[in-house]
Amino acid sequence: MIKSMTGFGKAVLQLPTKKITIEVKSLNSKNLDLNARIPSQYREKELAMRNTIAKTLQRGKVDFGLYVEVTAEETSTQVNAAVVKNYMEQLRAIHSGADMELMKMAVRMPDALKVEREEIDETEYKAITDALATALVEIEKYREDEGKVLEEDFVKRIEKIAELLEKVIAIDPERIDAVRERLRKGIADLKEAVDENRFEQELVYYIEKFDITEEKVRLNNHLEYFTSTLNSDDSNGKKLGFITQEIGREINTIGSKSNYAPMQQLVVQMKDELEKIKEQLLNVL
Repeated sequence: MIKSMTGFGKAVLQLPTKKITIEVKSLNSKNLDLNARIPSQYREKELAMRNTIAKTLQRGKVDFGLYVEVTAEETSTQVNAAVVKNYMEQLRAIHSGADMELMKMAVRMPDALKVEREEIDETEYKAITDALATALVEIEKYREDEGKVLEEDFVKRIEKIAELLEKVIAIDPERIDAVRERLRKGIADLKEAVDENRFEQELVYYIEKFDITEEKVRLNNHLEYFTSTLNSDDSNGKKLGFITQEIGREINTIGSKSNYAPMQQLVVQMKDELEKIKEQLLNVL
């Protein structure tokens, strides 16, 4: 089973005084590229959460967000009254404005507000890790569903390349006859007598030069290997990418050796199918 690197997972946690939303989304990437948006009070747990995400998702450009919405009538930010009064006295000494105007200026000054650091409650953190696990299950399900769509497309295109290979095999005898006829015609145009033994030797040389028997066998083996890897337990996009490189190498060699227009047309169609596979493989985990 293959998995896509594209996915989205979300979990919402309702606590007595706050609502916490966790979102995880991913796109394709060669390696794991994890970007985290976490409120400062949870920073000490960031590494642990990153490790959990990395272990599950393995690869991809991942955005992880933890958002907190306070629902109770409480706040960790307090007005630093003594500092504000001191600022007002200093301002009054240089400006004869009303107290309200002075206060508006004072609360904008440094340290006018103080934020009490909240310690992470272990019970709350346990609830957050459970919610993160839920979001990861959701994004994994998304990736698996996307992977099924990709797998169906790969199977269809590999089968198409195999069909085109069968057509290549079917017209190969015609191609050899065409090569033989071109050689005879070329010699006839020179209006020279032909030594049949010499001609057969030259013919054998050209036939061996244009022979694609090994390429046909190897290409068929690579197609079967791609399919078996596709059906393996692990999702291995990199391995499938290496196999497509080998498939492309054999297709290119057949094209360069074909020297026969109908066969070259089939090769072009195979290349087209393979390029579509390569594009989609960029999304496979």
